[in-house]
Amino acid sequence: MADAVVIPGRMFGPGAPLLMYAGDVAESRGATVHRHSWSEDPSRPDRPEIESWVRGEITPLINTVGGRPLLIAKSLGTNAAAVAAERSLPAVWLTPVLTLPWVVDGLARATAPFLLVGGTADKLWDGDAARRLSPHVLEVPGADHGMYIPGPLTESIAVLSRVVVAVEDFLDEIGWPS
Repeated sequence: MADAVVIPGRMFGPGAPLLMYAGDVAESRGATVHRHSWSEDPSRPDRPEIESWVRGEITPLINTVGGRPLLIAKSLGTNAAAVAAERSLPAVWLTPVLTLPWVVDGLARATAPFLLVGGTADKLWDGDAARRLSPHVLEVPGADHGMYIPGPLTESIAVLSRVVVAVEDFLDEIGWPS
């Protein structure tokens, strides 16, 4: 039995569309999806201490799940990159905070494959770094940190569809679950 752990962002909880649908992709493949909610609001998400705070929040859940779950995280949750690297866990990182050196370092140390998803209008995204870190990248022109693009809302909904396809393709490519 496969497992997936969904780790929220600061403003986007585990039931927000990006995380919900990415988790649904894992569930459609037979995985049990474990959706984490933060115990409190982090005080300074841009300070190095946030990495250990995120670690403290998600490690008990990962330990309970056991095995090698797929991690699916948004923004703040991408501070779990070091945990994924240490445990060789595959991951889907939605709008990773590529402006934080410890997140980039955790991603650089990964031995398991991971997908990076971000938009060119997101101040926390670095497309060049993403492409250096992983061959699995979805970069959406004009998308902001919530993966919204300017124009009619239906265009942003289409971006959500592209993210779902990217997650499906990534999991197919890495043979998850195996």
